[in-house]
Amino acid sequence: MNRIVSKSRFSEKVFKFEIEAPLIAKARKAGHFVIVRVGEKGERMPLTIAGADPVKGTITLVVQEVGLSSTRLCHLNEGDYITDVVGPLGKATHIEKFGTVVCAGGGVGVAPMLPIIEALKAAGNRVISVLAGRSKELIILEDEVRKSSDEVIIMTDDGSYGRKGLVTEGIESVIQREKVDKCFAIGPAVMMKFCCLLTKKYGIPTDVSLNTIMVDGTGMCGACRISVGGKTRFVCVDGPEFDGHQVDFDEMLKRMGAFKKEETEEMQRFAQASGSMPENTDSQAEKACAADASRMDTTTPLCELTDRNAPWRQEIRKAMKPKERTAIPRVVMPELDPVYRATTRTEEVNIGLNAEQAMTEARRCLDCANPTCMQGCPVSINIPSFIKNIERGEFLNAARVLKSTSALPAVCGRVCPQEKQCESQCIHLKMNEPAVAIGYLERFAADFERESGMMSVPECAPANGIKVAVIGSGPAGLSFAGDMAKYGYDVTVFEALHEIGGVLKYGIPEFRLPNKIVDVEIQNLEKIGVKFEKDCLVGKTISVQELEDEGFKGIFVGSGAGLPNFMGIPGENSINIMSSNEYLTRVNLMDASNPDTDTPIHLAKNVMVVGGGNTAMDSCRTAKRLGAERVMIVYRRSEAEMPARLEEVKHAKEEGIEFLTLHNPLEYIADEKGAVKQVVLQKMQLGEPDASGRRSPEPILGATETLDIDMAIVAVGVSPNPIVPTSIQGLELGRKNTIVVNEGMQTNIPCIFAGGDIVRGGATVILAMGDGRKAASSMHEYLQK
Repeated sequence: MNRIVSKSRFSEKVFKFEIEAPLIAKARKAGHFVIVRVGEKGERMPLTIAGADPVKGTITLVVQEVGLSSTRLCHLNEGDYITDVVGPLGKATHIEKFGTVVCAGGGVGVAPMLPIIEALKAAGNRVISVLAGRSKELIILEDEVRKSSDEVIIMTDDGSYGRKGLVTEGIESVIQREKVDKCFAIGPAVMMKFCCLLTKKYGIPTDVSLNTIMVDGTGMCGACRISVGGKTRFVCVDGPEFDGHQVDFDEMLKRMGAFKKEETEEMQRFAQASGSMPENTDSQAEKACAADASRMDTTTPLCELTDRNAPWRQEIRKAMKPKERTAIPRVVMPELDPVYRATTRTEEVNIGLNAEQAMTEARRCLDCANPTCMQGCPVSINIPSFIKNIERGEFLNAARVLKSTSALPAVCGRVCPQEKQCESQCIHLKMNEPAVAIGYLERFAADFERESGMMSVPECAPANGIKVAVIGSGPAGLSFAGDMAKYGYDVTVFEALHEIGGVLKYGIPEFRLPNKIVDVEIQNLEKIGVKFEKDCLVGKTISVQELEDEGFKGIFVGSGAGLPNFMGIPGENSINIMSSNEYLTRVNLMDASNPDTDTPIHLAKNVMVVGGGNTAMDSCRTAKRLGAERVMIVYRRSEAEMPARLEEVKHAKEEGIEFLTLHNPLEYIADEKGAVKQVVLQKMQLGEPDASGRRSPEPILGATETLDIDMAIVAVGVSPNPIVPTSIQGLELGRKNTIVVNEGMQTNIPCIFAGGDIVRGGATVILAMGDGRKAASSMHEYLQK
């Protein structure tokens, strides 16, 4: 029993097994699954039965090598025995004569779809099968499907076989030409989600199979619970097939990542034991992107990629009516499970869109003749042009459009508040529809290019030999440096720290912006000739006068706002009360939480973070990841007045951060060693709006609250560090040592320009980048006179 009778390979990681299981073969029906276990300590793994031969007493399973359990199974060979094969389990597929049925299978989802296709055909239905995969090599069981189908449509992402496009395009082509009575969809969860969104639009009943979320398969653990029609259902007992229009796919996608950390650790142990380390996920993604990217065009002139009247662009606009585009739901960003992600400091919370999600979201863009979204972009990205290149599958060209105006597209796609800038100007909002997810699409294009290994280099003017200095390697400095290099200047960036990137490296945690993303953007600048000097503090290590003496004809100051603000209340200088700048720099830049590094960090259990901005959210979420049992945000206004991005507030709450709004620290109380042990909070209420338009917080007399804490992180704003601006003789300064500039970001000293937080006193990454671009344009004009 359970002997592997035969094993064959469909592709590098997809295998077909014929397994000796006579009782299961006899009882099996379409839609049934089995639970397989490999080894006495193995995990129980659900697999839908792809076929059965009652005479031979065998069942057929198609397995993709993705996690530990499937990898163990795929390492078995013909003649080996599987420890356990239990089944058939689950409810059989409901089969009747529906009429015309579309059966959509994506990747290995074709295998469980095959018995359904066979049963539907036997029941007298007209069966149209849509098989989809990234490439020809990933289209499986085509001959078997054709035997029971009236028509077979092949869709590949790269166009290497059948029609180029997504499975949803194949389904919709059938719907638009004839009446479809029923649809079945089996494949990756994201694929099934979008198939259901499509068929729901047309009112076509659709069933999906959700066995990938199961653990035990017999109903004893409840791990496979999902929401269907607002009610909790168990996949192994009530399914695995459900009405796809009722399934909460977003909830399901989150639950599917619940054990990612444990799975990764076990995969590493398995690989070490077997003597073959598997490629990491990033490497696999890079290879997949490289395969897709190799077929993409990268020779089209930039002017044609951004021309709204280009033939390809007109064809895309005609492909869908505006009403159809606005009817597409806004994509939901896939995220790591909150419980898991709160334990990992370096894994990004937002997973990113896949190609299908990105292309679907891109279709929502109306390609307006007067794109108001661009008016909301501080760096003037040609938003419709890069989005329409995504829509037609030309992801590398989308990245080229982005990089023509933005030095840091992968960064901006992650941390810029698009909801307050470009997306706030989207025409969809005027129609009471959600804005196009411009930021998600920007990140997708930049990530795809990076992972493909086919990074483009922006066109640069011939070198003019004129030297330009940049003080600070934050977003303003990097943006300025990139544009000046394109103009042909000899650019050198001077950075005080031992890492390039400024606030992008020390201030933003890796779970929001991984360091490797910043590093690649910096490498792109190096490719166009920008030079970097670390550990050089202008105003201390070298003076501006000395830079001028060395032949630098223009100087841009982008030294940021690295001076933290404190509240000036009693006890604020107690031990374990620190600014968010210090806390995040210790953790992000110095890796203090790593026991192998020398920089110390207090691993507190009860942490209070004061403030309501993005830095406060970064601090509290970091504290949670470092093991704090209780983390509180204390903010003197209400949640509605918080300046932090809504997404960051949402993520913090999901990760268990407590919000104490309408509270403000009044006093800190220290223990006998001088370490903070308590905080006295003043309860607040909102009065009239202040100069910023927000309602002013007012104390409620006599209403205080005392809390036990062993760390406080103060995130109530920053001011420009005075070292650079005060070191430049004759430079006009404003409030709190900000540098005064004109509309072109030029100071009262003609050869010196400035931008970012050193001018604004504190702003966003994208506003700093906008300043850098504006300064570059103005300095170029000045130096060419």
